[in-house]
Formats: sequence, C-alpha cells, structure tokens
Amino acid sequence: MPVSPALAKDPLVSGPIGGLVLSGVRAASPMMVVRAIRWYRDLARLGLHLPFFLVHDFGLLYAAPKEQLEIGRRAGLEEILARSPQATPLLVTYRSVLGEIAESDASVRARSLRLNDDLIVVVLARILGSLVPRMTTKAPYGASLPQDPEMVRDIDPQLSALFGALPRAFELAALDALARSRLHVLTLADALDLDTLRLLGMLGPESTAAGALAHVDLLAALSSPAANDIVNFSLELLPSILETHRAKATGTHAVHGYAGIGNKGSLDSLVLTELAWDSDEFARRMIENEILFYTREQAPDDARRLHYLLIDASASMRGDRQVFARGLAIALGKKLQLSGEEVWLRFFDSRLYDVQRAKTGQLPAAYLLGFKGERGRHPARVFAQLATELALLRARDQRDPVVHLITHAALHVPRPLVQEVRRHAHLFGIFILPSGGELNLDYLDLLEGHAVVDHATLSEKSARAAAATKIVNDATGRTEHVPSLAPQRFSRPVEDSIPASLRPSRGSMPPPPR
Repeated sequence: MPVSPALAKDPLVSGPIGGLVLSGVRAASPMMVVRAIRWYRDLARLGLHLPFFLVHDFGLLYAAPKEQLEIGRRAGLEEILARSPQATPLLVTYRSVLGEIAESDASVRARSLRLNDDLIVVVLARILGSLVPRMTTKAPYGASLPQDPEMVRDIDPQLSALFGALPRAFELAALDALARSRLHVLTLADALDLDTLRLLGMLGPESTAAGALAHVDLLAALSSPAANDIVNFSLELLPSILETHRAKATGTHAVHGYAGIGNKGSLDSLVLTELAWDSDEFARRMIENEILFYTREQAPDDARRLHYLLIDASASMRGDRQVFARGLAIALGKKLQLSGEEVWLRFFDSRLYDVQRAKTGQLPAAYLLGFKGERGRHPARVFAQLATELALLRARDQRDPVVHLITHAALHVPRPLVQEVRRHAHLFGIFILPSGGELNLDYLDLLEGHAVVDHATLSEKSARAAAATKIVNDATGRTEHVPSLAPQRFSRPVEDSIPASLRPSRGSMPPPPR
C-alpha cells in the first residue's frame, strides 16, 4: 500500500523517505529498505543523524549481493534537478563515490560475509561518521521512521512529491560534505578491517540487548590499533576450535528420533523383544528396572560449572602479551561454550571490571577487542574483591566456579588471598613471561594447574598458535573432570577473613545473575 496522504504530511516520514529520490542504489527486495530503516535509526542513536538515502545506499553496498542491486537514477530526479540546479554537480560526485565503493575489494568481501544489521551499522558509522561535523545544516525532522514494509512498497511514483513536501537543505548539505571529503570517505572505506568483521561473524551475532552500547563496543573494536593483531591470532586458533561439538544426551520425551536404549521410557517406546518374556520374568524385570526402552535425543542438562575468564588488562600486558591473552580468551571462551559450559569474562588491573556474561552461542568479542584498562596494578585488591564475590556467588548458585587466570608472570598476590579464592572456586593460571623472565610465585602449589608461555614462544607465529591451542585443549580437558567443591557454610561474614584495607566497597558488587 503506498504512503497515505496523512503520512505524506508527516515530516518524520516524508523527510527521510522523500530523500530517496536522490538515491543511486535500488534493491530488488522491499525488505532491504526496511533493513535500511533500522540502520538509519541505530545510527541516530549513536549521534549520527544522516539523510536516509545516504544510509540506504552505502548500507546496501555492504549488505546485499551485487546481483540484487541496481545502480542508477530514480524516477523523478530530472524534475528535482530542474528545481535545484546546484544539486547536479553534487549528485555527479555522489554517483562516482558509489561506483568506486561498489567495485572496491572491501565492499565485495563484506557482501560475501553476509554481515548482520549491527555490523552494518558499525561499518556505516566508521565510513560516514566524519560527514556529520562537516554538515552546515541540521536535520529538520527526527530519525524515528517506522519499520513498516507496506509503507515503502511501490513508493517510487510518490518520491518526487514527498521530496517537495519539505525544504531539502539538509540533504544538499550532506552531499556537499561528501563532495568535500570524498578522498577521506574512500580511504576509510578501503581501510575497513574486514578480518574483525569476519571474526565477529564466526563467533555468532553480537547481543543487541544493550542497543547503542553494543554498537559502541563494535566501533571501539574496529578503531583499536591492537585489535587487528588479536583478530589475526584468533583466526589462527578458531578453525580447530569450531570443530568442537556439544555432546548429546538421551531422554524420554517424544521429540526428534531414537538415540539409544535405556531403562526409562513410555509404553510406546518399549523394545518389542521385551514382550517375549513370560509374565513372571517380565514382572521381575519391571520391578528391578531392567526393562529396555528406546530413548530419544534431547539437549544435555544445564552446565554444572561456571567458567570465569579473568584477563589481566594492566600496562604490563601490552604488546604481544595482550594479543596472546585476548586471543586465547576468545578461543577458550568459544571452546567452552561449544562444550555446553557457561562462560563469564572479566578484565582487571588495579580493580575488577564489570562481568560480561556470554550468552548461548554469543561471545562478547567486540568488548574483548576494544577494552582498555588504565588504572595501574593492584593484585591484592583484585583477589580480595574476587574472593568476596565468589563467596557470594556460591551462596546463591549451586554451580562450581572455575577461574581461568590469564596474566603476567609477575602477578604477586598474598598467599592467604589465593587460599581464600581456592576455598570457593577451582583456580587455573596461564602466566606470560617477559623477555628473560622466570616464574617465581609463592602460590603456584595452590593452583589446580598452570601453564607458562615464554617470550620466545610469543615471538614465533606457529609456536604461539601451537601453545595457545594446547592450553585451550588442556583447560577444557581438565575442567571436564574437576571434582565438585564441597558446600561452604559460613559462621561469620566472608569479609572477616580479608584485611580491612583490601575489602571491596559494597557498590562494586555485581548484581545477582538473572
């Protein structure tokens, strides 16, 4: 259904939609226009209010296969140019920019990756974000266009009328800013880090629950100079990691197919040969639970363990150590997820930062790539806070916490604090040595296992990948057989066992898990 006269008078609709007459890209499916509306609204939430036709055209060049796109003029554009002759050279420049981006390697590779909407928004923010401060005119309408497929169906005949319903200084200012910064925009488009986009696509769609905050993490990942090294290292590890398959279990519910034979089930899944027994033997087998039933495939039980990846983000971890630590965290987190475990991630330097709870199939890789810690180094305070929070976690969650500590070899923690952490969680360590350094920590005997990575290993590409793969496989293999921790009973508050100077404030406690 075309746009109604009432909507045509609404500037929130006629403003963005009318600007499509200036568009140089058309999609075969109207649903691509609906996706463009989402990109437009999400960019506005990031503070980047651009004309809708710009978002539509550039987004389609990175999101839709080339065979589904048509580059050319819209109907009614000649009438617009006759009324606004100053727009002619601007549109010529605009068409040339679209053509160069459409033929660029970055655009071709991005279309093959089938990026989701969140990643498209980040790509557009990266490429077009510099235009906003160069525009001399603000938008006369808001960016709250409804996502209605029927609204944009067969819209072309009405574009000229919708364009003339409002002054179009905003659209012309955007074209002028693009013409003045043409080389800058093309450089940003060519320099797009597609390896990061590929990694984020391999790890599953990022959570959109945080809205604009999720996009901020993605932008930080694309803008971080060190992120590309971490991404390349992660891409070396992930092919073998992604071969992991979650183990199946069997149950009695009538879903999926038969998966095996067990001693529980319904009458319709009874193994027919059981009926060959005489009545007395059949009764005995039933009483002693020896009757055989076909069992059906079902998902395994919830994870019995909670894996806590604790990553050092202090200044001592910069350079190759940071690349190794964060790449290892991504690989280990994904391996544990594929094994059916729940994973939490947390950075620390002189304090513990907020917990990032990895959802099923979704790892907060953008957060891992873009995080910066600049608060010094205080291991005693960190472990004091960790011990308190683990004690509170054990009090409200029956799962066993397994802490994987990824840090520098000079993490000197008072032995009593490590003992306090061990009371509430299994503790494994991965220590990265500096050049010519040695591992000399007095609490190593308290750890259930640890690995050491020396400087020579970090410096050699194949050795680094082999060491990380071995650590991941060993860590996942060990945690499958760790014994359950004994239930803790506290006769006094847990903070009493920690020095007063190191106790965390109440405001630093994380909220209970939902």
